[in-house]
Amino acid sequence: MNVNFKISGIENSFNNLFQLNEEERSQKGAVKMIVDQHPGFPCRVSLQDAAIGEEVILFPYQHHKTSSPYQSSGPVFVRKNAQSPDLLVNEIPVMLLHRLLSLRVYDNNGMMIDAKTIEGKLLKPEIAIIFSNELASYIQVHNASPGCYNCQINRLQ
Repeated sequence: MNVNFKISGIENSFNNLFQLNEEERSQKGAVKMIVDQHPGFPCRVSLQDAAIGEEVILFPYQHHKTSSPYQSSGPVFVRKNAQSPDLLVNEIPVMLLHRLLSLRVYDNNGMMIDAKTIEGKLLKPEIAIIFSNELASYIQVHNASPGCYNCQINRLQ
């Protein structure tokens, strides 16, 4: 069974955080940083690794808004003026291919029904395996080592 999917990052409504002073950002749990290694600062809006010298904001983000026990939030990086990518159906962003990933699989009710850790280069065939289970509605992708949220993979009908 071949199931199509679409990967999405978070919407960028965070550019205002770059304009705040350090104390104001601190009150929001946010930190402005200058990228000093590549890869290492994956932007959750553009789904690209930020370049050395770029400004990013690290802040807490609720990435799994559900009424199930699996609601969740965690730290994410966003690049200054980041734009959402126009990814094609079944396209995987390069930033996922070179990371160890934790995949958390959910049903339509936001209940986790599976979880696995894989090398990013194996993501596409793993998506096919996961979505062969008709109960699998979406996958949340995390960086396995730090555990940070990356993006969401939605099953397409």
